[in-house]
Amino acid sequence: MSTPEPFRVEIPQADLDDLAVRLARTRWPDELPGAGWSYGVSKDYLMELVGHWRTGYDWRAHEARLNEVPQFTTEIDGQTIHFLHVRSPEPDATPLIVTHGWPSTVYDFLDILGPLTDPRAYGGDPADAFHVVAPSVPGFAFSGPTRETGWGVGRVARAWAELMRRLGYERYGAQGGDFGSIVSPELGRIAPEHVIGVHVNALANASTPAGPGVLDKLSGEEREQAERNQKWWYAHSGYATQMSTRPQTLAYALNDSPAGQLAWNLEWFVDWDPTRTERTPVDRDTVLTNVTIFWLTATAGSAARLYFESASEAWGRRPAPSPVPTGVANFPGDRAVRGLAELSNTVTHWSRFPRGGHFASLQAPDLLVTDVRDFFRKLGAR
Repeated sequence: MSTPEPFRVEIPQADLDDLAVRLARTRWPDELPGAGWSYGVSKDYLMELVGHWRTGYDWRAHEARLNEVPQFTTEIDGQTIHFLHVRSPEPDATPLIVTHGWPSTVYDFLDILGPLTDPRAYGGDPADAFHVVAPSVPGFAFSGPTRETGWGVGRVARAWAELMRRLGYERYGAQGGDFGSIVSPELGRIAPEHVIGVHVNALANASTPAGPGVLDKLSGEEREQAERNQKWWYAHSGYATQMSTRPQTLAYALNDSPAGQLAWNLEWFVDWDPTRTERTPVDRDTVLTNVTIFWLTATAGSAARLYFESASEAWGRRPAPSPVPTGVANFPGDRAVRGLAELSNTVTHWSRFPRGGHFASLQAPDLLVTDVRDFFRKLGAR
């Protein structure tokens, strides 16, 4: 057993200097006149953001913010696992493991850690407190590159179960968004005797039908929604197709060009066209911090492998039914269909919000925290 060791983010200045040089030497492609965002990330938008990254963005400030949070590393199943672990001042708080998605890092959770762990200090009910564990997914950021094949959703979920056991948490909740919305329910499937409930946002595998005859199980309105989702996904899924089939080919470009890595990660953060989005904008320094973390840890390529590993594991198949109570929060841009979600989850809570977005912990942290509290309070978590 590997005992968790304290961890601090301490990036050598030479690495930051190298990043600045590479940004200054970006070799820009041409762009068709008037193309805007119709062919992908707008050149004007990206050039302005790269300029800010090089001359206006302060990595050290964000590094210091990360280091205000207790961080640790441990080894599970041969893989380094980095995680935040913030215990509540309320001794009877409910343990909660929170999982990020792509292209995120645990930095996304900094605004929700305080309200979740210490609701009393934020005007809330201390009975809603959580002890929060937020791991970096294997292959992402400070968990470092994966060292062998096979790190798909199931293996990540098994690692999370071991991490919580190692931390002494016998009964706990799980929360996640984007890829975390796939990992967290899987944790409930493999450890239902330990997981009291699963709360997800940006539910990623309940928007389009998987398998024959699935549409026939939906109401007419849900069927129409799923069909619209299929058309939308066809037009927006290029990134996922590449990462789930040929991630190594992509890795060379992402690992060599910071501007290229920023462009690859950017489309989801800005909702494709930031001039016409319905979602709450993500702060540009937060976008740059996530991208900078990937760059400095050289993990953009290994993070992409999660899609490949999950595709070979279960992509396109409906997950097995889970007996664990599940709550689903829907924010602008989320496309989950309740009928599809209920094929694989025991859905006991379904909410929809008028503001926020796919990255709810960044775009509507107050609403996300409130919904997490509401869901687990109904379960009598304490």
